[in-house]
Amino acid sequence: MELDDVMTTSEAAERWGLARDTVKYSCLGRNGAPPRFKKGEFKKSGARVWLVTRQGMERLYGPEKK
Repeated sequence: MELDDVMTTSEAAERWGLARDTVKYSCLGRNGAPPRFKKGEFKKSGARVWLVTRQGMERLYGPEKK
C-alpha cells in the first residue's frame, strides 16, 4: 500500500467528486445503519479526522474521478 492509498474523508470526497459528508457517513453509519466501509478500510485519527483507503473508496464508489 502506498501513502496515496490512505486519505482523509475530505480528500477522498474531492478526488471522487462526492460530498464530504457522504464519505464521512460511510465511516460512521447513518440512521442506525452500520458503516459501509469494511474493517481495515477506515479509521478514526484524532478527535475529528477519519482516514479511508483507496480500496474502500473504489469498492463503494468505483474508480477515482480524474
